Amino acid sequence: MKFLPITLLILALAIATALAYDPSPLQDICVATNDLESGVFVNGKFCKDPKQATADDFVFMELRNPGNTSNPLGSKVTQAFVQQFPGLNTLGISMARIDFAPGGLNPPHTHPRGTELLVVVEGTLLVGFVTSDQLNNTLFTKVLYKGDVFVFPIGLIHFQLNIGNTYALAFSGLSSQNPGLITIANAVFGAKAPISADVLTKAFQLDKKVVDHLEAQFWYDNN
Repeated sequence: MKFLPITLLILALAIATALAYDPSPLQDICVATNDLESGVFVNGKFCKDPKQATADDFVFMELRNPGNTSNPLGSKVTQAFVQQFPGLNTLGISMARIDFAPGGLNPPHTHPRGTELLVVVEGTLLVGFVTSDQLNNTLFTKVLYKGDVFVFPIGLIHFQLNIGNTYALAFSGLSSQNPGLITIANAVFGAKAPISADVLTKAFQLDKKVVDHLEAQFWYDNN
């Protein structure tokens, strides 16, 4: 019996983890709305009255348009998350279009709430993700060609780089209506307010002048 509290603690943690994903829909449809007076909250965003929903709520046309890659990263991510596509509300899925100029990079980032499944439509991409310390921060990387599919596990740092001499295009499906995005360089060196230079110099083993230089940069967001 003395082991019962530990067993209960493990069970509680397991249940908490299981509930840390998008909950299943509680009704057939639940279109997001910013009108809090007429909306009914279920999960995710407030829901439009289902009787007022139309077919237009369930179509998103922005992914047909090429993204502008004329930026320092040479890439552009067009999101179809619940913020942009209200019909996704409570459904636990989302998408993104990623355009790459030659040499373009979707820099190291993580989605804290979603696994990502990427398919290459055009071009050649070097992709990869880094595991947690459980596997000693191991890098899994692969060169992908047109039609190839690669999965990035939830929460792990990953990237995509166009290593070809031509434009590249990929689409991603994510296992959350709002998977979140943390771009590592932007979050660490472009945080608002700035992270203390004392923290960063010790964490990255860098000279303070280097840290000051990095924090002074404009960290471009390609989303």
